[in-house]
Amino acid sequence: MSEFTLPANSKIGEGKRWPLPKPSAHAKSFQIYRWDPEKNANPQMDTFEIDRDHCGPMVLDALTTINDQIDPTLSFRRSCREGVCGSCAMNIDGKNRLACLTSMDELKKGTSRITPLPHMTVLKDLVPDLSGLYAQYELIEPWLQSDQPPPDRERRQSPEERTKLDGSWECILCFCCSTSCPSYWWNQDKYLGPSILLQSYRWLADSRDQHTGERLDRLDDPFRLYRCHTIMNCTNACPKGLNPAKAIANTKRMMSERS
Repeated sequence: MSEFTLPANSKIGEGKRWPLPKPSAHAKSFQIYRWDPEKNANPQMDTFEIDRDHCGPMVLDALTTINDQIDPTLSFRRSCREGVCGSCAMNIDGKNRLACLTSMDELKKGTSRITPLPHMTVLKDLVPDLSGLYAQYELIEPWLQSDQPPPDRERRQSPEERTKLDGSWECILCFCCSTSCPSYWWNQDKYLGPSILLQSYRWLADSRDQHTGERLDRLDDPFRLYRCHTIMNCTNACPKGLNPAKAIANTKRMMSERS
């Protein structure tokens, strides 16, 4: 029987506990992943208690309260607070979500657990290293490509052609989908993953783009596209309600139709 063990320096320990100074009828506690590369120590889970009577309703509000009032060393990304930038993606109670769109009312009773997006290198606390994902995004050349000279006005599309882009242009590159995908966990150096393939399909489906063949050529690889096994974690995880699995299936169909 195979036995798998974690390296000693990756085992998560119990960290500090930060209780409320006074009891509250509306207290909420969070276990939050902590790791500092400048300290020669294993990761740990610190426990923080907040008073919901003095905090906004979202998980991002709780993290901001912790950072402002309890422990200013807690690191996480955030920007728009409106589910537009994708910066505050993290794993909350076992599911990849946007902290700014996740209400504390939706969380489980008792202590909630917050960790970085799974299977990514951690830079510090809740901040994952996204450089590999952005390199893959660059690979698909996510801009309109045409051999025609620029027109005097916009490049026209019919309403029917424009409708084909719905479900892909709304992606905010939060990477909740890719980091929930087992195929991406195992092959993230080769497989592009659902977020990048959804972005790729956005240009494949665009009637104004004239480099469809070249785009498909870049995906014609045993790993880049075909490591998708339709597990559907990506669709379940998307905080914008998109369907990356459908976009991947459409891309595979386009690939088979041209061969």
